[in-house]
Amino acid sequence: MADQQTIKVSIKRQASPDAKASTETFEIPYRPNMNITSLLGEVALNPRTVSGVDSTPITYDSNCLEEICGSCAMLINGKAMMACSALVDKLLGAAEHGQKPDLSKTITLAPLSKFPVVRDLAVDRSVLFENLKKVKAWVPVDGSYDLGPGPRQVPQIQEQRYPLSNCISCTICMEVCPQFNDATGFVGAATIAQTKLFNMDPAGKVLKEERLRALAGDGGIQECGFAQNCVQACPKQLPLTEAISDIGRDVFVQQVKDFFTR
Repeated sequence: MADQQTIKVSIKRQASPDAKASTETFEIPYRPNMNITSLLGEVALNPRTVSGVDSTPITYDSNCLEEICGSCAMLINGKAMMACSALVDKLLGAAEHGQKPDLSKTITLAPLSKFPVVRDLAVDRSVLFENLKKVKAWVPVDGSYDLGPGPRQVPQIQEQRYPLSNCISCTICMEVCPQFNDATGFVGAATIAQTKLFNMDPAGKVLKEERLRALAGDGGIQECGFAQNCVQACPKQLPLTEAISDIGRDVFVQQVKDFFTR
């Protein structure tokens, strides 16, 4: 590597959920236009630390490599981001106008902090899917027989629902949310947004009242502090605060209805 430009990456590692965390720093060859996923691939090719200690490839989740699956979310330079779309040049200070990156900087990688670590950068984000089950985030169509044509949707509703359908379950909105923690049990912005998505669906709204009642309970909509971190950090730019506001109104209306129909 003496004749080639290199960059350093410091990675927080943990061999198992109960193991003690440590940090390892690697020096890898620099190439323009790398992303964090390709950087981790370079580490896997030569997993030797800067101090000359042989190590192992980094464990992390990855699948689509194009910001669709949501699996490669991690803390990059302390910020929750997707590894596939995080560009090394930008992380090293290169601007959009052809400036060269500062190769003296060290990139830091760590697992998301609010989820149990499985190994290294891979975390257990099953809490999101448990929350989605609580609000029945699906269209209740049962059976393999021909159900005939589905209900029509007007274009205006389609345009409102489409952005919400772009959620990739990356859990970045939950990572950056100050209200998402063990004390509150808050379901998070993604679950609330999916509640709005399916409540607006002509076939899915049959479960609308059940979803709203679920969000009226512990860890529901009332736990949101409207910090708006979620909408700023969302890699797919979902209208999360708008969804939280709309569902908050719907939950309140549902509670009033339930009070008078006891």
